[in-house]
Parts: sequence; C-alpha cells; structure tokens
Amino acid sequence: MSQMLKPIEEFIKLLPIDARVNIYTDGACSGNPGPGGWGALLCYEDAQAEISGGHIQTTNNRMEMLGAINGIAALPSSIQIVLHTDSQYLKDGVTLWMKNWKKNGWVTYEKKPVKNKDLWERLDELVQSHSIEWQWVKGHNGHAENERADALARKAIIAQRMAV
Repeated sequence: MSQMLKPIEEFIKLLPIDARVNIYTDGACSGNPGPGGWGALLCYEDAQAEISGGHIQTTNNRMEMLGAINGIAALPSSIQIVLHTDSQYLKDGVTLWMKNWKKNGWVTYEKKPVKNKDLWERLDELVQSHSIEWQWVKGHNGHAENERADALARKAIIAQRMAV
C-alpha cells in the first residue's frame, strides 16, 4: 500500500481517538553549534505527514529534542505514540535520566545543571499527557523513515541559512 502525504492538519483530522501513530524524528546541525534543523515524519496506516523547522544557531541535541517535541505536540493527547529516534541522548534522557533530574531539581548526578533544561521540561509536560513508547533506531543505516526525518532536518538547515 503506498503512503499518502498529507498536510498535518488533514492528517490529524483522519485519526480516530484510539489511533497509534508512529513518529520518526531526527535533528541535524551544520557545525555544533551552528545552523540546525529538525524533522518529524508522522505515520498512521497509509497516511503520512511531515513537519520540520530549525534555528540559525543551535546544537544537534536541541534539534533532536525539538523533532520529538514538535512531533508529539502536533497530536491530540488521546493518540498513542511510538516515537522512533536515532538519538540515544533523547531516548535515554526521557526513559532513564529525566525522573532523577526532576527529583534533584534538574541537576545531574555530577551535580551540574542539566543541559537543555527548557526542552527537557517541555518534553516532560508532553510525556505526562501522552502515551508514548520510545524506540531507538540506528541512524544513517538505510531505515527509510529515519532517512526521511533526516532529510527534513537537513532541508530545514538550508532554509535557516537562506533566511539570514
């Protein structure tokens, strides 16, 4: 069955309340820090939607996080999500580290402030209001949806450069 690419607004309208959506995210930077982009590919049955964006001066980790944040935030909280990322930082941050960071006042086990605290706090809000399963995929390994998310992120970098 071929995939039908839809604008995000149309994609959301076709989702039943009990839908299970796969989100494939990626972030990229040209220099780190430097111009960056994020991309998210949302898939439900034979429908897909793409969203992307970027910042002129950022880091790769922030772009990885923004891909997930924007992908999750695009969906109603009743939707079940399987989020696929090639970022161990993102997956481990949410599934392993965030609980203790919060408990310790957003300080690491090394007693240092958590980097990207603003984005971790936003992710924490989203995790509380959604049912999310986190999956790690190996990046740049021929995984079609991950490659598409990467292409969206890289295209967003070009858009950032052109906007200057």
